[in-house]
Amino acid sequence: MKKFSAFCLCVLIAFTAFSSVYLPFTYDIRPGEGVTEQRRLSDYLDTLKYTPGDTPVFVLDSGKEGANVLVLGGTHANEISGIMAAILFIERASIEEGRLFVIPFTNGSASTWRDDKNAVIPPWFEFTTPSGLRRLPYGSRMTNPEHEIEPDPEQFFLANGIALDGSEARNLNRAHPGDPHGTLTQRISAAIVSLIFEEEIDMVHDFHESGTKSRLAYMIVCNPKNLDMGAFAIIDLQMQGIDLKLEESSEEFLGLSHKEFGDKTPALAFLSETPNPGQDSDLTKTPDVVNDPVYPLYHRVSLQVAILRTLCQYLPDFTGKTLEITNIPPFEVLHSEQLYQYYR
Repeated sequence: MKKFSAFCLCVLIAFTAFSSVYLPFTYDIRPGEGVTEQRRLSDYLDTLKYTPGDTPVFVLDSGKEGANVLVLGGTHANEISGIMAAILFIERASIEEGRLFVIPFTNGSASTWRDDKNAVIPPWFEFTTPSGLRRLPYGSRMTNPEHEIEPDPEQFFLANGIALDGSEARNLNRAHPGDPHGTLTQRISAAIVSLIFEEEIDMVHDFHESGTKSRLAYMIVCNPKNLDMGAFAIIDLQMQGIDLKLEESSEEFLGLSHKEFGDKTPALAFLSETPNPGQDSDLTKTPDVVNDPVYPLYHRVSLQVAILRTLCQYLPDFTGKTLEITNIPPFEVLHSEQLYQYYR
């Protein structure tokens, strides 16, 4: 299969609004030699085509039988460590066994706007790589309301009857497993589920961030069927000097990826949370989401990468299949300003 050039490649996404007006939006993603194919999420669901919810899917295929793993960054577009971790795999990783599917901006629509909760945060964040200064969008937790046909309901109800604020109808991580003929948010979810089945995905890892004071910070959430695998990973990560909490999905998590992907598909489902100062609810001034002295971006990204790699080490024990990732430096190297030197 023909490889992508390692030279700088920017991915231009042309979104189509429901009024048929194209909304151009550019993601600065520069695929490395490990990327063997680029697809779109709409390849897995026709009703997502020509909508603002369509987004790139990068495939790193070793050409050898092994585990199939799906990585989701940007389910919430303001949780940037997951976006950055996903892009690192696209730009740096090679796969020696199995296949890795990476979606860096899973809810692309959410990258196109900022809600009031993000008002004190700039719409972009910047970091410096060997090729110079790079800039990526700091989006929202929710789908852009202009991209949904209907306005938010007064309340949004989960399948278990729990009532949430109506805006949660645009929260991709409350919409799973989706509806191929539903709202834009529901169709994004349905396309991911279609990908999981069509590509016979063995494990899904959904990257997230929480507030620095949240109980979710430094946590791995596991579907019950893969809780043992998560426990082994937690112990392994502790030996690497990384202390994380472990939580099991339950009925209160209906609509979330770790619950629904694990229950509704054959895949093992995990979600990881790192602490982002931009997620704190008591912000009085603009936080530095890249160079915060306690929670710098390199700290959060290196954790996401370490969690995925550690989980992958246990795939042979729990699936009988292997995903071998190379060309990604170890945690102790990435856990510093050196991280940005590994982007293109």
